[in-house]
Amino acid sequence: MLALWRKIRRTGRVAEPAPAQPDGQRPPAAAQLGGSVQIRHVDAGSCNGCEVEIGSAFGPVYDAERYGARLVASPRHADALVVTGPVTRNMAEPLRRTYEAVPSPKVVVAVGDCARDCGAFAGAYGVVGAVREVVPVDLEIAGCPPRPEAIVEGLRKLTGR
Repeated sequence: MLALWRKIRRTGRVAEPAPAQPDGQRPPAAAQLGGSVQIRHVDAGSCNGCEVEIGSAFGPVYDAERYGARLVASPRHADALVVTGPVTRNMAEPLRRTYEAVPSPKVVVAVGDCARDCGAFAGAYGVVGAVREVVPVDLEIAGCPPRPEAIVEGLRKLTGR
C-alpha cells in the first residue's frame, strides 16, 4: 500500500488541458449570467438520442461542470433551459410554463436537429413545431444527435469559459 502512495505522489496530477475557447458569438443574455450557469433540461418530445449525449457531456469524460455548467432539478433555480426534440402538442404548454418559471435573465438552448427544425419528425401529426416557435431560442446546437463535444462547446459559450 505504501508503494502505491509513493507512486501517486511521484506521478502527481494527470489531466488533459482544456480545449481552446469556442469560436462564435456569446448570446447577449448569457453575458449577464456571469461565469456559472445553472441548467434545466426539458425533453419536448425527442427520441432520447440527445439525452444520451447530454448525459455524456456531463459525465466524467467531457465533464461540462468544469466549465461552470450545472444541471438543476427546478426551473426556478435555473439560468438556462436546454431543450431537446420537436415540441409535441402535449409538451407545448409545459415548455411555456417552464420557460416562464425561469427567472430573468434567461437563455434557451435548442439541442439537436429536431429542436432546431423538427428533423425527422417534421410534419408529424403530434408535432407543434421547432422550439423557437414556442419559446425564444438564444443558441442552437446542430446534430442528430449532436456530439458531446458540440454540447460542451455550446455550454462554454454560455459560461464564457
